[in-house]
Amino acid sequence: MSERGGALRGRLDRLMREIAKFGAVGGAGLLVNLAVFNLVRHTTELPVVRASVLATVIAIAFNYVGFRYFTYRDRDKSRRTKELTLFLLFSLVGLVIENGVLYTATYGFGWDSPLQSNFFKFLGIGIATLFRFWSYRTWVFRALPAREAVQTAESFLGQPSAEPDRVGR
Repeated sequence: MSERGGALRGRLDRLMREIAKFGAVGGAGLLVNLAVFNLVRHTTELPVVRASVLATVIAIAFNYVGFRYFTYRDRDKSRRTKELTLFLLFSLVGLVIENGVLYTATYGFGWDSPLQSNFFKFLGIGIATLFRFWSYRTWVFRALPAREAVQTAESFLGQPSAEPDRVGR
């Protein structure tokens, strides 16, 4: 049971580190998103949801760089085109979730003051973040299979593999 408990603890520790890194990048992306949103909203005549969509797109670009090179830097890098396509697809769904909440509050209920807009933008970001965390870790930044991860680490360290590659394994 102790070996099983140790394995579970290791998985939980890795998940907590991943959540912390995701949160750090996401928190910085949140600041970018809200800063751009408020800057555009208060310096232009763009409608509130268009300003929000623009801010979200800028934050998505910022977040991709942070996720790829910080949060998920140890994940599979062999399929960058597929990764970026999936990232943009899931980010688009997150954009719709995030801005759908703001749209509903603004045009459905008439809540359009700066405070209300920021509250519902923040709420939409929170809901979309739950979806993005699940989708990015499940579909976009996929973990390397254990054998491949060991070989990648060994090649990085310049150490030969302890076990010869066998065909049919």
